Amino acid sequence: MASERKFISENVKRVLLKEHIKKEIKRAGFGGVKIQRTPMGTRVTLIAERPGMVIGRGGSSIKNLTETIEKKFTFDNPQIEVQEVKNPNLNVHIMAKKLADALERGWKFRRAGHSTVQKIMGAGAKGCQVTIAGKLTGERHRTAKFTAGHIKHCGEPANIWMETGYAQALTKMGVIGVKIQTMKQDAKLPDEIKIIVPGEKKKEGKEEEKIEKKLVVEEKKKEVEKKEKKEAVKKEDKKEEAEKRKEIRAVEKLKKKLKGKIPEVKT
Repeated sequence: MASERKFISENVKRVLLKEHIKKEIKRAGFGGVKIQRTPMGTRVTLIAERPGMVIGRGGSSIKNLTETIEKKFTFDNPQIEVQEVKNPNLNVHIMAKKLADALERGWKFRRAGHSTVQKIMGAGAKGCQVTIAGKLTGERHRTAKFTAGHIKHCGEPANIWMETGYAQALTKMGVIGVKIQTMKQDAKLPDEIKIIVPGEKKKEGKEEEKIEKKLVVEEKKKEVEKKEKKEAVKKEDKKEEAEKRKEIRAVEKLKKKLKGKIPEVKT
């Protein structure tokens, strides 16, 4: 029982830390927290839309955050890393907070829900479901769901490929709960089957053979062109040598003729 209590207390501490960080960096766009124990201490990775606001001027705000984590939550040597969200429209926590803010500003729940689904699906998600619950139209509580694409609610695909984010909107009528579930872009579902027809393989093989033959023919043509160029250069060199020899012979003949005609000068 002692070990079980330890696990429970550790997980409770992590949940409380996540809620505290969510409140502290809500203006920076909270995108998630990863807590990992290392031999050097505890590594806390914050994912934010605007990391500059988390760090602060000269790292002042991140220093205060590390101090509170160490004192309040008793984590050993906490080391905080801040990462920027690559695509905020695919982050469930950021989109849930944006939807809650839109409802607080007075947006109609249908308009807010449909626009959120369109943004998430437009960013490349494989599936999305937005759930808004509370006093939406009157005194009576109701739930509205907006769905697009593939959604898994149970089983291994739900554990691996689904992400869930929550937020609350404080309106005049009361608290409205927001829940966003998305399926990752690279999700591979077990019911996705790719059928390969035997004829297609043959066609692919034939096309590859044709491409290989074309490459071989092009290489041979290049080799023949190189040989022809070399032979042409050799022929030109031979012609130049023959012309030089003719010139030398002609000069020698003139010298011989001139030797007999020029008189010797006596001193």
